[in-house]
Formats: sequence, structure tokens, C-alpha cells
Amino acid sequence: MKIDPAEHRRESYVMHMAIPTRWNDYDLLGHVNNVLYNRYVEITVLELVKRAGVNWLDDHVIPFAAEVCVKFLRPLRFAEHVDTALRVGKLGNTSVVYEVALFMPNEDEPSAVAHFVHVFVDRASERPVPIPAPVRGVFERYSA
Repeated sequence: MKIDPAEHRRESYVMHMAIPTRWNDYDLLGHVNNVLYNRYVEITVLELVKRAGVNWLDDHVIPFAAEVCVKFLRPLRFAEHVDTALRVGKLGNTSVVYEVALFMPNEDEPSAVAHFVHVFVDRASERPVPIPAPVRGVFERYSA
């Protein structure tokens, strides 16, 4: 998968966050451990899901993670936080593809880009169902 840096600059994303780093996020070289990239992507996606009003404990329709893929471009180095950015890349009937980028503070080109797919399911049957209209409305506002 070839990455065009121009498509992944900060300004091409709709939602931005700063996630504080912890001492144990880093390896002996002072780089963020690669497993943490997935955690930062997850935190960013869950923030949008929260903004969309999804109640994980009580809603009858909830999102299930279906796929996560991270493309490493360069190391995230020691810093007080990692900047993340998100846009909704594709909004289907029952699924949504979030596009996420991870940045070093004050850098415009990402250290990693990712996509994360949620499929909305009926809680009882765990079968795909349409994304609820209020949630869809929020996702539309975060579309690229």
C-alpha cells in the first residue's frame, strides 16, 4: 500500500486530539512501541463514537470492530503527547471506515496512518443492522 503524504497532512482530517504518552509507551530506543499505535487509533475512534452518542452498555445497536490496519511510516519519538487525527473515509449502510493518522507534535506529515472498520450489529443477534440515524448524522459531519 503506497501512501501519498499529501493526502494525509493534518489539514486533511476533520477531528484532532492530543493523547498523552506514558513512560512505558517507549522502547529502549526512545520510540513508541509499535503495539501502542493500535491503542492510539482505538482511543481516537472511540472518542468519535462517544461524540456520536453511542451507549455501549444500553443501546440495542452497537459497533463491533471488524478490521484494523496500521501503516508505519516513521517512528513516533519521545514527546509529551501524540497528535491524532480522524476522518470518516467511507460510510456504508451497516459499517463505517475511520481513517486515522498519528503525528509527532508540530509535524504535518504523519508517522503512521490507519483504517479502522466498525460494523453496527444488533446486540442480541450480533447480526449487522443499519447504523442508527443520529449516529450516522454525526459520522457524516466527520466525513472527508
